[in-house]
Amino acid sequence: MSSTVPVTSPSTPVPPHADDLVDLVTAFRLLQTQHSRVLHHESSTRGLNATDSRFVFFLAAADDAGVTPKQAGEYLELSTGAMTSLIDRLEQRGHIARRPNPGDRRSILLHLTPSGEAIAQQIGAVWSASFREAIAPEDRRALAEAFTRLGSALARRSGASV
Repeated sequence: MSSTVPVTSPSTPVPPHADDLVDLVTAFRLLQTQHSRVLHHESSTRGLNATDSRFVFFLAAADDAGVTPKQAGEYLELSTGAMTSLIDRLEQRGHIARRPNPGDRRSILLHLTPSGEAIAQQIGAVWSASFREAIAPEDRRALAEAFTRLGSALARRSGASV
């Protein structure tokens, strides 16, 4: 059984912040677990699955520019067939709309409808309220920057795209 705590002998000096790093990784893993639980709960409450909600958030971040199905599939790491099923499902429920792509007549852009925007706002409000409760206003920008740097570092070290 492997451990994230470095093995040291009595004569091996422990780096001054080794325990801080272990605590940070543990806290991050707990945050990931709670994030997944909240996303699942908030999604299922609205008749969606977590991937549906992730897609809604992706579209919400695009503002009104829309995204192509290919862009969304790459972001969500879904096959073309799975992406088509997701689009069809959310369109049937009235949460997204397909519109012609003015830059490419052969393609479409996906946009949130008012219903989809409401879902993004409702689910996003859970995270916003939690950040307001847990993070002081003066610390929020630094934390956002740290999250961005952490995401980039994870992508570099894992070979995953950002």
